Amino acid sequence: MRFSVYQISRRGGREKNEDRMGYCYTRDAGLFALADGMGGHPEGEVASQLALQTLAALFQRDCKPTLADPLRFLQEAVLAGHHQLLRYATQKALIDTPRTTIVACLLQENVAYWAHCGDSRLYLVRGEKLIARTRDHSYSELQQTMSQIVTMGDRLFNRNVLFTCLGSPGKPVVDTAGPMRLQAGDRLLLCSDGLWGTVSDAEITEQLVRNPLSDAVPELVEQALRNGGAKCDNVSVLGVEWESAEDTDNIGGISTQALGDEVFASTIQASVLGSDAPDELDDAEIERSIREINEAIRRSAQHKKG
Repeated sequence: MRFSVYQISRRGGREKNEDRMGYCYTRDAGLFALADGMGGHPEGEVASQLALQTLAALFQRDCKPTLADPLRFLQEAVLAGHHQLLRYATQKALIDTPRTTIVACLLQENVAYWAHCGDSRLYLVRGEKLIARTRDHSYSELQQTMSQIVTMGDRLFNRNVLFTCLGSPGKPVVDTAGPMRLQAGDRLLLCSDGLWGTVSDAEITEQLVRNPLSDAVPELVEQALRNGGAKCDNVSVLGVEWESAEDTDNIGGISTQALGDEVFASTIQASVLGSDAPDELDDAEIERSIREINEAIRRSAQHKKG
């Protein structure tokens, strides 16, 4: 398995960054996830971090080195994150539960699966076309979808009003998709609404089609910040390019072929960072994690040769 990753998060015009993102992988499977802590509820940054930690912990436990049922795993892992938030609120005696949206993508055996709850999105671009995009769990998107089937009233819903999320009083709605067989060069983009709220699907697709991932991701983030102005939301983007096992030209790519069966690598922090988490996250922030991952790969390869 071989892929390239580029990720950036910016605080925008908000007091703090409540978005979190990261990825983890074994030799034969990779999990990529992004969560957007919801304003108007306590500790949004804890909600998003705790949701990712739960996904990563379950992936590490169950992926040896593949998952038997990827869609079931995604469904159950996202719901486990929801229950962790409810437990956290109970332990802290919070009046309201921290809440977050989430989108997660699993790559295994040249196939992609994904799940989401809320309005954090996944885009899949192949060649020059957008071939898949998640549908938000918002009343505005539901209204737009239903209007194609039946006549809707004149009432317009705010795109920020969601009918489900992790940490909500009722059981969250978790939509899953896949399997989608991947081709070399396919690009997947996970993002918070800070991006797609000000940058259109067409513009997102164009950037992914025209430019290398390392140029497209930062340009999309900067475009969102410009369009959003002084009150811009947090903007977080995680881009993945899938490459065939034979494609070794991309030096920035990660190859997992040398990993042992039990090796697990992750850029998702193991502790809840809370209000002390950095507001500006980019590839420079995760270089140390990547170096540690590459060192684990090197040690694993030497062990196999020995």
